[in-house]
Order: sequence, then structure tokens, then C-alpha cells
Amino acid sequence: MPSFRAFRIHNDDAGHRAGIETMTLDALTPGDVVIQAQWSSVNYKDALAGTGKGKILRRFPLNGGIDVAGVVAASTSPAFREGDKVLATGCGISETLDGGYAEYVRLPASAVVALPGSLTTREAMIIGTAGYTAALALLRMTDNRQTPAKGPIAITGATGGVGMLGIDIFSRAGYEVHAISGKHDRFDTLRQLGATTCLDRHALAFSGKPLDSARYGGLLDNVGGKTLAGLLPLIAPYGNAAICGNAGGPELATTVLPFILRGVSLLGIASAGSPRDVRENVWQRLAGEWRPRHLDTICTREVALDQVTSVFEGMLAGGSFGRTVVRIAP
Repeated sequence: MPSFRAFRIHNDDAGHRAGIETMTLDALTPGDVVIQAQWSSVNYKDALAGTGKGKILRRFPLNGGIDVAGVVAASTSPAFREGDKVLATGCGISETLDGGYAEYVRLPASAVVALPGSLTTREAMIIGTAGYTAALALLRMTDNRQTPAKGPIAITGATGGVGMLGIDIFSRAGYEVHAISGKHDRFDTLRQLGATTCLDRHALAFSGKPLDSARYGGLLDNVGGKTLAGLLPLIAPYGNAAICGNAGGPELATTVLPFILRGVSLLGIASAGSPRDVRENVWQRLAGEWRPRHLDTICTREVALDQVTSVFEGMLAGGSFGRTVVRIAP
């Protein structure tokens, strides 16, 4: 197999550095399945890893990119054959395994999922880890008896990838969605995705009471911190708060009262390490009854492999909006 391009991240005696390099297959981390990558995406973790501003990689050097979709180029696993369209997210990709910012990716078969037939590889990467996280939250909430009848779902960080895809996915599943974001100039777009109400997070005023009048049937929270603490007292009896981010800080100053008096459940959404059967289930739903209807709106930027660094700083500064896909093929 010929040499190929990859966005490779180093951290050694010379310090942190990252950029496009030429490498060969035998330099990749081990795996059963070789994927000729077509598309990837840019996530917050990718920006942290690529700039060295977060401790994402657990070994060096590694190729960046926690998401990838493409075509199987070679496989020693009976589960996959040459020519199969596949995707992979999480599972240690760009943490302990070489990631998707490369023309070829080699992964353990356990990390690879067959691409559902109704999705293209590009569509799969618009969804990517962000959409998978939102759909995993919906799966866990419905498994815990969340229903539209309990009331609206509040979604924080609504202009990010998880937030925008969450609005689309939850509204597609029949839920009324209230979007919370500090970017009020984007509210028209959030309404197009399916939000019935948009709230400026800067204008949120919480009473500080351990319990307040129930306004929401459930919550998909990307923020944590004071925002999560303020919203928990507003969740209706036996509603669920699915937590998948900490943009507002990891601390949580709250009381036990929403949990012991209203039966509210706090659900942790750890998308990177979810079991294989769960990943397959979620991707089938994302290609079926939960398929986002507005992927062209949610995908706000497309860049080539050698342009990924142009996205990182703006994302870390809070300037991202929607999803950025990375075109791997020349």
C-alpha cells in the first residue's frame, strides 16, 4: 500500500507539534480493519488534541481525529470485507489509536461499525460523535421511561454540534424542544431545526430554590456548572437529565431534593466507551426513525485535511456553530 497523508500529533522533548506528514501503513497502530478514509469531522476534543491545550492523547505520536467514515481497504476480521462502507467514533480513536485525520486508518474490528445503508459517509460524519452523543442520550432517556408527555426537553449549548443535532433528533422523535444558547443571533436557525422556544442563557434567572415549578420534562445538558444546577430544580417528576459536557465547568453545586422528592434521574452520557451493541443500535436509529432532517443546515463548514488547524482556535474560543466535516480524499 502506498504512502499517504496524515495529520500527526507529537509531544516529546521538542514540545507539542502537529501537522500533515507522509507515513506508511506499518506505522499505524495495530488493528484488524484498514479503512480508506473519506470523511471525518472536527470535535472539541480534536481541537484540544491538535493544539495541545488538552490532555486527550494518551500516547504519542498519534494521528488526530476521533471520527472517521470510509471504505474497508483490507480486513482480517470476518465481520468486514474489502469494499464495505464503515464508520468509527470513540473507542480510543485519537487517544490510544491513530485517528481519522489520515487517508488510511487501521482499527480493531471492535471499534468499527457497518455504515447503515441509508447514510452516506459524509452524512455519517456530519452526525459523528456529536449526533451519536445526542442520540445515545435519547436512548438512555427513553430506556428510563422519558416520554413527550412529561413535557419539553431543554437542550443547553444549543448552537454546538451536540445541541443542534440534539434539537433535530429529539424533535424528530416527537419531543417539544426548548433551546438554550448565548448566541441569540442564531435562534432562527435553531427554530428551523425544530426548537419551539429559544432562551438566551445570559438572561436565565434561577430562583436558587432547591425545587421550583416544573418547566421541563427532561434535559440534555452540554454545559454543567451553574446552568445544570439551576435547571435540575425545574425538571418534572421522573424526568431525566442527560449530561454530556462541562463547557460551564465540572463542578455541580446542588441538593438531593430533585432526585429524592421528584425522582429525577441524572444520566451520564459517555459516548466514547459505549458497548458495541449500543453503538450499532444507535446508528441504526440515526439512519431510521431518529435520522436528522436538517444535516445540510447543521453542517456549516467543510475543510480539506490540510485545513483542519484553521478550525481549532475558533472552536476553543467558543466561536463554533454547527458541524465541520473534513474531506480526507484529495
